[in-house]
Amino acid sequence: MQKRIRNYFDVEKHSSLKPGNLNKITDVEGIKVGHSTLADCDIQTGVTIIMPHENNIFKNKLRAAVQVINGFGKSIGLEQIRELGTIESPIALTNTLNVSTVSSAVIKDILAQNEDIGGKAGSFNSTVLECNDQYLNNLRGLAVQEEDYFTAKTNIKNDFREGAVGAGRGMSCYGLKGGIGSSSRRFKIVDDEYHVGVLLLSNFGKKKDFLLYGKSLNDIMPYKDEKEKNDRKYKSQDGSVIVILATDLPLSSRQLKRLCVRAGAGLARTGTYISNGSGDIVLAFSTSDYIKEYDRSKFLQNKILKDRKLDIVFKAAVESTQEAVYNSMVTAEPVTGFKGHSRESLKKFLNNMER
Repeated sequence: MQKRIRNYFDVEKHSSLKPGNLNKITDVEGIKVGHSTLADCDIQTGVTIIMPHENNIFKNKLRAAVQVINGFGKSIGLEQIRELGTIESPIALTNTLNVSTVSSAVIKDILAQNEDIGGKAGSFNSTVLECNDQYLNNLRGLAVQEEDYFTAKTNIKNDFREGAVGAGRGMSCYGLKGGIGSSSRRFKIVDDEYHVGVLLLSNFGKKKDFLLYGKSLNDIMPYKDEKEKNDRKYKSQDGSVIVILATDLPLSSRQLKRLCVRAGAGLARTGTYISNGSGDIVLAFSTSDYIKEYDRSKFLQNKILKDRKLDIVFKAAVESTQEAVYNSMVTAEPVTGFKGHSRESLKKFLNNMER
């Protein structure tokens, strides 16, 4: 069982809301996550997929929204989500130069399930997001293949692994090992319990800026040598982060966009100031009901939460995003990859703190 940030810190001191049962995005019922990991010398990369629900996602779309905090990115499918306010595909994460390969796999997967696409149903929008893992991974190797998407799909589960797995295998965060991290919060509105869950791909920040619940760890996280401190050759040091927010609350796409913005506050709590070369993208969706592809009614009849009740939802997004960043780092094993570059795990320094 992976040790997460709550194994090292009393997170409840820094959080006013309780986590869900797993403290992962999959606490939002119906969501599952799968990985395909490629780890062989210079190749340190992979694919992670989020299945938003267990039914046909093209025929049962979900309300969604996107917020680009800083747009140094190459993701696919965001424009239609912004325009129509829905998602109609699994959400796939990978490295920067393999976005098109994974998108092809998503398209083939959905085409196989929906013979009406290209005919009665028109076209289809795949959703693939990325970060640049070139410090640990040979990006030019284009190692990810379409089959890796399908491998990740066969591995979907509720209690998935975090850290240096799937798309997170080659990612760095605050000069340490980054990757896949997740967290959730549960809360009541009137008598009903709801959840906000986060899964993120962390690949951002400089070691000197890192804050762990408001405290700098610079005194226990020295640079290995001057090369690590001064190396500006690798543009990926500017970093990126992809945040996927999910909720079972009935929210409109407008409200989901407002929720996306709060993820930025959660990231800032960890020390980032969102650098010039950073690709920071947030995608949020609600599983509360479906927008059906072949619904013949002329109007949608959706229950939507009132805006004045959103504060607790915003807080849940901030807290979950912050904790997901820490989980992405502390669950990640150390990795040595491309040209011998390596990243240590945060857990090494937290173990030193304990001693």
